Amino acid sequence: YLREVMGFSYDVANAVLAAGADDVTDAIARATALSEARASDVEGHLAAISAAFKRIQNILRQARERGESYDTGAVADVLTEPQERALHQQFTAVAPEVESLRQQHRYGDALARIASLRPVVDAFFDKVMVMVPDAALRRNRLSLIAEVAGRFSSIADFSEIVSS
Repeated sequence: YLREVMGFSYDVANAVLAAGADDVTDAIARATALSEARASDVEGHLAAISAAFKRIQNILRQARERGESYDTGAVADVLTEPQERALHQQFTAVAPEVESLRQQHRYGDALARIASLRPVVDAFFDKVMVMVPDAALRRNRLSLIAEVAGRFSSIADFSEIVSS
């Protein structure tokens, strides 16, 4: 329906449906917001966030395949690198705002807040190795990225977005 009747691209439809679609009107609203955000993404923030989510999903999948365990909440006191502390701090500040906007069905605003995390997400992946030898540190880093992906995937699964 999203693709054939409403005309959304296949990846936007897949991203919205992967996040859940119990309400057709809500799924259309999320697909509309995602399409509009993509069209206005001149600075590439949404594309970068989508790439980061793909990377997160790949890391988490590989960790599961290796039998790694992790939670969906990092322990802030265990974060050692400035970039992972910055990601945790920014994520902790933005997540409640995104959830509030999501509950108000203000998906465009929620997507803009998620995209605002691009600098800290980029810095995290540029400077922090998730799969380190130290098991406790590795588990905490996996938990951090799992929490980021989990909390922000209620609007759309950004890993489904194809960059142009």
